[in-house]
Amino acid sequence: MSGQAGINSDFSPKILVFSTNNISDPGIDLAGSSHMHYPPSVTVISMPCTSGIRPEWIAYAVERGFDGVFLAADGEECAYLPDCAKRTSEIVRRAQELLEQKGYEPQRVRMSAICSVCAGPFTGHMKEFSEALKNLGPARKG
Repeated sequence: MSGQAGINSDFSPKILVFSTNNISDPGIDLAGSSHMHYPPSVTVISMPCTSGIRPEWIAYAVERGFDGVFLAADGEECAYLPDCAKRTSEIVRRAQELLEQKGYEPQRVRMSAICSVCAGPFTGHMKEFSEALKNLGPARKG
């Protein structure tokens, strides 16, 4: 596996967040406008619904230098699909399997429902995920 824990104490994991336009984006924006702090190495990509993400995209992101991928799902508030959370959970499971097949730790993918007022939970997830990724070390096949 790829863990390189403890090699570089200055390691700041790069996290890709897939967020949704209507529900999780406003919560993430609220974190920023409220000056809540989370790792600056977080990159957010906005899309209509997390159930449209492909496991291959997640694996590609890790292969191209992201240390972790977080899906900020709508949960039960999705305007497009009543079973969005279930579908997104299955995408995460498949992505974890794909990462493992490629020699990466499946823990590099996480998801949680993030609503339009979930600034605090979002920043908490990013801090905790960043710490977990620091323990795994940079995403390198090995």
